[in-house]
Amino acid sequence: MESHAINVTKREPVWKYRKALFLFDFSWNDCGVLQKDFRGRAIAQQLIRSVGSISANIEEGHGRGFFGKERLQFLRYAMGSARETKGWYLRGRHLFSKEIFEHRSSLIDEVISLLLTELRTNKK
Repeated sequence: MESHAINVTKREPVWKYRKALFLFDFSWNDCGVLQKDFRGRAIAQQLIRSVGSISANIEEGHGRGFFGKERLQFLRYAMGSARETKGWYLRGRHLFSKEIFEHRSSLIDEVISLLLTELRTNKK
């Protein structure tokens, strides 16, 4: 099942979407770590909501067409969610290893960079 989902995602023409889904999969597991400590429970709820919003807004924007102001607005929403996700990882950093925190921060930065490039390229 998972390998099928990965193969379908690899064919997705929207490359930033794949990175956002990749980040979501990591975050799903990271929320399990956060849930083990009472201080991390609220962070886990916010993290899974914000990270899911990144790919959801990319989906909605592209579902409305590949051009136009409306699509760009949803990419801006995705950007806001990516920055929020980075903030939630920062807040939960005490419950993650240094390596996990740095990896997730780097991956979020990649998603932000891809979204910024798309927004700047299509700015009207």
